[in-house]
Amino acid sequence: MEFDIFFSISQTPDHNGFTPSESEMFANYYAQLEAADRLGFGVAWLAQAHLSTHTQQSNSQPVVPHWKGEVGLCTDFCLLALESFRRTKNIDVGSAVISILASGGPIAQAERIANTVQFLSHISSTRKLHVGFSAGRFEFMARPYGITPRNPIEKASWPALRGQIFMEASEIFLRLLRGDTIHSDEIRSTILTRSNFRSDEDWAAVQAAAGGAQESIEIDRRYEFEEISIVPKEWPRSQLELVAGTHDPKAQTFVNSILPVKVFNLSITSPELIDQTHDRMHEVFHPDGGDWQRRDMPRTTFVFLNAEEGLSPEEQSEAAHEEARLALGEYWKALEGTLDPAKVEKAVNNALIGNPAEVVAQISERFHPEDRLMCWFDFFNHDSDRVIRNMEAWWSEVVPHVEG
Repeated sequence: MEFDIFFSISQTPDHNGFTPSESEMFANYYAQLEAADRLGFGVAWLAQAHLSTHTQQSNSQPVVPHWKGEVGLCTDFCLLALESFRRTKNIDVGSAVISILASGGPIAQAERIANTVQFLSHISSTRKLHVGFSAGRFEFMARPYGITPRNPIEKASWPALRGQIFMEASEIFLRLLRGDTIHSDEIRSTILTRSNFRSDEDWAAVQAAAGGAQESIEIDRRYEFEEISIVPKEWPRSQLELVAGTHDPKAQTFVNSILPVKVFNLSITSPELIDQTHDRMHEVFHPDGGDWQRRDMPRTTFVFLNAEEGLSPEEQSEAAHEEARLALGEYWKALEGTLDPAKVEKAVNNALIGNPAEVVAQISERFHPEDRLMCWFDFFNHDSDRVIRNMEAWWSEVVPHVEG
């Protein structure tokens, strides 16, 4: 089993109502990153956000209207990744995840990533940049870049069409990173059929917007350009790992027709879906990436570990569960405006919570010995010293027993 770490850098109130300043948030991040490097975590995965969550609450279609503060402060993953490499010696750095529809779109993102890997090679010849990419969780982050419906057909088909735009953008992004010279005419066409929609009613609404009962509807490309290629052209592609943040089997298969692209999975994903993904990736993973392994799908998990001195194991367990309840409660209130005990309970059941012995038992019960965990210690927790103590307890009191 392998252990990575996830940093949310989320500037939002904790259960006490405390919100650090931006400078305090980054000071906490650097301290935790340096501890992660010292302890032996494999990859530091950084949550990336785009644009102010707080400001978008005044928009006509706010996506998280009750969120206090900012979902995340890392708005330029490449810059923060290079600074993170400079401050550490061994740990890799990854994005979880960048939106290739935002911040200039797939062309700008491809050039940015290639430059970052080139500059990384000036720091280290062995460490890697792990780039998780997706369409983005929140639509408001891509809307200013033109990712909105352009006509009634696109408006009627938007939930399904947005996934197709991601496929178009992925081909551009990956082929440019591969070193191709491309023209937009060579990029996949978007043709909608009934199979793209969840119900007959949804498909009928799109057909009506198109003015008839067609079997298929072709959508104009989102990106139009003549021949392009990116600079730099000579950069160490072996220091780049790509990971897709999508559960769509068609998208996972498609991106692997271009380059080796691994997959993210959340801790709340059902075991059945996880097994199905592994089975599929064994078949479709790009041959240049070698044989598919379970470590190729990092799995996010909340960690509420209490190994504080002066507490009995029973008291540590009780304190850990209370810490989890408070943090997860704040999360659901921020996300939906209300506290839903059922959702908190479901999240609790998927988190690692308790004293070290309990967490060891939970890992053994829930995860495969060859899994790769992306451990999330800083969830709604701005007590950086405590976060680091939890990270240290993980390596001294959990990992040895899991490996044993």
